[in-house]
Amino acid sequence: MTDVTDVAEVTDVTDALFDSEVLEADLPVLVKFTADWCGPCRQLEPVLKALAEEERGRLKIVRIDVDRNPGTTVRYGVLATPTLMVFRAGEPVKSLVGARPKRRLRQELEDVTAPVV
Repeated sequence: MTDVTDVAEVTDVTDALFDSEVLEADLPVLVKFTADWCGPCRQLEPVLKALAEEERGRLKIVRIDVDRNPGTTVRYGVLATPTLMVFRAGEPVKSLVGARPKRRLRQELEDVTAPVV
């Protein structure tokens, strides 16, 4: 079993930090729109932690609580949790709704984690 301290973290962002942490990031950023009461969101957490470790240096992963941060939630039209949205160069480039296994998520993210040529 992997010690949690050895795993790259999925960090929390807020409405106030969203622009600086996501839109101005040098790397593509996967944002998980989540809520404390959301069961599928909790199921997705270990998948995203593993992905954060594997994609370190190529993809940044953050989460934002939809109940505590309604501004960003409304701004991007998020209607369900979990919603995963990938931002590159300040623009949303992909949106996925619902939990999924790591293998499937990795496949769905191949086009945004691949190096830009």
